[in-house]
Amino acid sequence: MENSGGIQASLAGRYATALFDLAREAKAIDTVEASLGKLRTAIDESADFRRLTGSPVVSRDGAASAVAAVARSMKLDSLTTRLLGVLAANRRLAQLGAVIASYHALAADHRGETTAHVTSAHPLAAGQVSALKAQLKARIGRDVSVDLDVDPALLGGLVVRIGSQMIDSSIRTRLNSLAHAMKG
Repeated sequence: MENSGGIQASLAGRYATALFDLAREAKAIDTVEASLGKLRTAIDESADFRRLTGSPVVSRDGAASAVAAVARSMKLDSLTTRLLGVLAANRRLAQLGAVIASYHALAADHRGETTAHVTSAHPLAAGQVSALKAQLKARIGRDVSVDLDVDPALLGGLVVRIGSQMIDSSIRTRLNSLAHAMKG
């Protein structure tokens, strides 16, 4: 299964592809995606979880038991729980964020969607995400799933990437353009 985005080329992509293939066989693509969404939220919101997944100092056994406890407390599905165990055993927990993004892209492609990577200065409300999806669908003619990130350095506005296209309406970029124009 070759993906045009080169997902399989990376280490995280290989883990995501293996997980996706297992999820497809088990008819659990959406269930796994929901569990990975919980993990993405944990990475974004919990400094302790980020330290666990990013620290090279944590032993394999320590990481494995910690992620097993996390999986139980978050009520993750069995495939996602096994993925965490494999990542911990192979000392690859730092790749978790990239595996999640790669899996999300594979699942979106499976559903016939295009994935837009959206970075905003502040978290977007559900209504804003829905309106953005509708505008992007009208622009490209396909259903669009969004992968959201927050970067306060943007100051305001959005940066949207769909494939090789980028739409940058951030205030930071506008201010930089104005400063450059004023220099003459």
